[in-house]
Amino acid sequence: MLSMLVGVTMTAQDKELSASYRQKFDRQVRNVGVTGVGVETIVSRWEEDCPDDPDMLVAKFDFNYAKSVSSVVVQRPTQRYLGEKPILTLKDSTGADVFYYQVAEFNDEYFSIALQSISRAVHLKPRELRYRFDKINALVAYEKDSPDMSYSEIKTLVSEYSSSKNDEWTLDSKPLAAGVDSRISPEFSQAMGEYCYALYKVGTPLAYDYFLQLSTMMNKLEPKNPVFIDNIGSYWQVAKKNNKKAEKYYKKALKIDPQDYAATTNLKIIQSSKSQKGQSGK
Repeated sequence: MLSMLVGVTMTAQDKELSASYRQKFDRQVRNVGVTGVGVETIVSRWEEDCPDDPDMLVAKFDFNYAKSVSSVVVQRPTQRYLGEKPILTLKDSTGADVFYYQVAEFNDEYFSIALQSISRAVHLKPRELRYRFDKINALVAYEKDSPDMSYSEIKTLVSEYSSSKNDEWTLDSKPLAAGVDSRISPEFSQAMGEYCYALYKVGTPLAYDYFLQLSTMMNKLEPKNPVFIDNIGSYWQVAKKNNKKAEKYYKKALKIDPQDYAATTNLKIIQSSKSQKGQSGK
């Protein structure tokens, strides 16, 4: 009985110590920024005293991720890169356009520490969505136009989530609840919609395929959510240039939500394209 009481007391002490470090970390970050003077010292001492504290691991992730990322300007031959317009367009010696983009560049050493830290937090609390989202977001930014690892993490998360109950999961320590017309929580659905968009923005054939796969998975989980039906339509319209197949999905989305903006707008674009082709064929 005494050993059990000591165990409970130690756990309470650990939580109190962790909360103290959390306050110090947050205060220092507010004062000097996440990579400012003194932040690393707090994280190091926190790790020494609470090596398996998920909050410490998230703080370590935040510090090292911020240290890892910087901004650079790169040249690309296309008018869009990662879904963005160029920050500058110049002419080369032949008169051809040269496009410049501002993108994130990563220090692999710091990024590796950040990824290990958030992965450890996920291992300790696999059903805290914030940790899963932090890891995926970091990978999406790091991989740029080759989102293999990030999509693998997303796919695994969808599989784990869909085979469990909402109340087994948390977001910022708060239990999830099902949506009004779906057993999928609105927070999870919104996050997956954002990852769909991130993959779509990349604009490469592989990213489009991942975009379709994720949208299809989510459509099976949420058949009454027009967002993922619209996504499938966008895949056929943009990636495959198959307007006929795209129309099928947009019309399906409108049956669920007659006010659906994406479906309505894209059907107008398809109809305009048909009209232009008809006029040019005369």
